[in-house]
Amino acid sequence: MPPPLPSAASAGRLVPSLSRAMSAAATSSNKPPPSKDHHVHTYSGDAFPLGFVVGSVHAGIKKKAGALDLGVLSSTADRPCAAAACLTRNVFKAAPVTVTAELLNTSGGRARGFVVNAGCANAVTGKKGLEDAWTMSKTVSSLLPPLPSTSASEQPGTLVMSTGVIGQHLPIKNITSALPDVTSHLSNSPNAWMDLAKAFMTTDTFPKLRARTFKLGDRLVRMAGIDKGAGMIAPNMGPPQPPHATLLGVIATDAAVSPSALQSALNYAVDRSFNSITVDGDMSTNDTILCLANGAAGKVEDEGRESAGAAMEEIQEGSAEFGVFKEELREMAEELAKLVARDGEGATKFVTIRVKNGPSYEVASAVAKSVASSSLVKTAMYGEDANWGRILCAVGYTPLPEGTIDPTKVSVTFIPSASCTDSTPLKLLTNGEPEPNIDEDRASVILQEEDLEVLVDLGAGSEEARVWTCDFSHDYVTINGSYRS
Repeated sequence: MPPPLPSAASAGRLVPSLSRAMSAAATSSNKPPPSKDHHVHTYSGDAFPLGFVVGSVHAGIKKKAGALDLGVLSSTADRPCAAAACLTRNVFKAAPVTVTAELLNTSGGRARGFVVNAGCANAVTGKKGLEDAWTMSKTVSSLLPPLPSTSASEQPGTLVMSTGVIGQHLPIKNITSALPDVTSHLSNSPNAWMDLAKAFMTTDTFPKLRARTFKLGDRLVRMAGIDKGAGMIAPNMGPPQPPHATLLGVIATDAAVSPSALQSALNYAVDRSFNSITVDGDMSTNDTILCLANGAAGKVEDEGRESAGAAMEEIQEGSAEFGVFKEELREMAEELAKLVARDGEGATKFVTIRVKNGPSYEVASAVAKSVASSSLVKTAMYGEDANWGRILCAVGYTPLPEGTIDPTKVSVTFIPSASCTDSTPLKLLTNGEPEPNIDEDRASVILQEEDLEVLVDLGAGSEEARVWTCDFSHDYVTINGSYRS
């Protein structure tokens, strides 16, 4: 005989007790994201590419007083920069994306620099939004001294990027009033570069700036990169096509690269970096990655500084130097992309999903993205729960032709981070069979680390792909539930 139901009075007493217990459990498990200050890198003045100057200011786009929200980068080299872009494939492309694509298409891949604002995406803003984006571009171009090597009618334009809340118009008068101050104080100092990185930020918790130096033929080439992003991150970007938080980035280099070669190298780099991260599975209206190459690099014998020698000749696709440049660009893009995944809104974990032995790179990448985008996998990572069944589930529903994945050949392993005392991989599933007596305590230790890797072996080829993501925490919901307030 079933036990009697509680009386109305006793049930009333139970409900508050249960509510308090649930509330206490939720509070105790709501661990704060770890500090990410150690991911902020500073550099000496000689780390940044020659012939570029940058500046930023508070223009009143962001609500917080004094927060940098408007920035400019310009080349001071005699010749126009080769310029390339990978832009969002979202149907609702923001006005700055449209303007940047048109500028690159009409100029044959040349530009002077870019202007960026944070706090307002200028997306889904109609004709007024397009007018404002063009106003930003033309205002900056008019404030910069003309290039002596280019006629007045062929002066290169200024590309445009915006990030922030969708559906709101820019305070364009604030922007045009502030731009003369920005352009009159452009600098190549480390502080100026760091401030520019801060002017990109919206819900980011730290500025993302990286620099590197490498040899390219007889030249010492410098490369600097900035990006931003913490939410609405699931980029799918491609080259320009003819006529809220988001992912923006720029990589500037003093190498000389032809526009077509630069676009090819950027496509290659973005596919293996920014297009391989996800925070929440939402593709933005504004995703933009720019690459600018001004050819100001000096010779190795002069330590890369300016010299009286001949200017560097533009690298063409297919040359040995192009292969070196392409890989350096990929490494820079990958480093910047990982910073975005690390800084996911409310994130406490940085997770690498590695898929190996796939029949093709495309299949391996699709499986990795499916796992990385799973809300159930991401919440399990936050809860430090070794629920590998969710990983298999995401592998299984990857949109692939029937028969692409053989369940009897799939294996899943947790790879500990370098900080773990025991670096031995923890096997969870081997050839479709669960491992007997999985050490749950060791799994918990691995999942307590800030960094971890999930390895999926498809057992169907030799191709490999990686996707970088983060966990889903209570804070993600809090941040996005009040983004506009």
